[in-house]
Amino acid sequence: MRRRVAQRVSVEEENNTPRNSVTVRVPATSANCGPDDCIGMAVDLWSEITVSRSDEFEIIAVGEGAVEMPKDKTNLMCIGLEAAFKAANKDVPVLKYHVLNRIPYARGLGSSSAAIVGGIIAGLVLVGHKLPCWGSEALLQIASTIEGHPDNVAPSIYGGIQIGIHNGTRWVSERAPHPAGMQAVLFIPDFIGKTADARGVLQPTVTRQEAAFNIGRVAFLVHALCTGNLDNLRYGVEDKMHQPQRGSKLYKYLYPMIEAAQNAGASCAYLSGAGPTVMALTSGATGDIFTQRETERTDSEVARAMLEIADQYGITGQLLVTQPVHEGARVIRVDPPFSSDVITYRDNI
Repeated sequence: MRRRVAQRVSVEEENNTPRNSVTVRVPATSANCGPDDCIGMAVDLWSEITVSRSDEFEIIAVGEGAVEMPKDKTNLMCIGLEAAFKAANKDVPVLKYHVLNRIPYARGLGSSSAAIVGGIIAGLVLVGHKLPCWGSEALLQIASTIEGHPDNVAPSIYGGIQIGIHNGTRWVSERAPHPAGMQAVLFIPDFIGKTADARGVLQPTVTRQEAAFNIGRVAFLVHALCTGNLDNLRYGVEDKMHQPQRGSKLYKYLYPMIEAAQNAGASCAYLSGAGPTVMALTSGATGDIFTQRETERTDSEVARAMLEIADQYGITGQLLVTQPVHEGARVIRVDPPFSSDVITYRDNI
């Protein structure tokens, strides 16, 4: 027994040592979910960030948004990594970044949060530093401070559907359940959504009626998720504070697409984040969907309905069918590895 304990302590010490390179897998996220600015959902669409010690600083990006992505230290993954080294009270060495980006850039799917969270985790692993979680959620504090809010970074870290608030002292987040068989149908336009434009159309104040409307919808949304009553989701994602303004001034296709998706069988549909992506949630999936009859699910009909509206409004884009995902960001490769002769970790990392 003493030998086993000594071996495990040795493994822990090894895992606290600096690493030469690390690859982090980070999910896309969908925030706002209609009426709120505190709920976000991790989506089964992943980017990979590899960071290695090097003689020369470099960022190599391939995939979605590779051209638009900043290639200097203003990149949010660099800022996240620097925050991790600061938490460890260490200087940032010269590093090389390689990004395989599958999360569309500036489309309302949490590309900035993925960069922040991926950078922080990569930095912690490279420097060999660990943060407290229970009772402090230190990683969430760092990420939310950089992002300014937790609704994307929380599901990026923890996965699932997260409800995040600031309790007056720190950021906190709790998981809400999502019903089995739920799928996400996304229409992702080819144009980017500028945050400044999306915020610029919002009113500086809201009426008492608007506030009451949204508070009731948020409560209905969380109740629908907790009880698995998917029929109530369409009421839970209704909104008065941002979707009408953005739909009328920026995304003319928004409400026609929401209506078409719901008429085709979607449980609900809403503007993902600040847009321009529209997300519909559907039900009925079980197992591998390609072995299941389409008549038992609604995702295909919903996808076709959304594409028809896009065509009517002359909006080009891609249609993605995926699902919410319980898992958040994680390390998938590291040098030297964490696994040893004593303990083998998932995927033998």
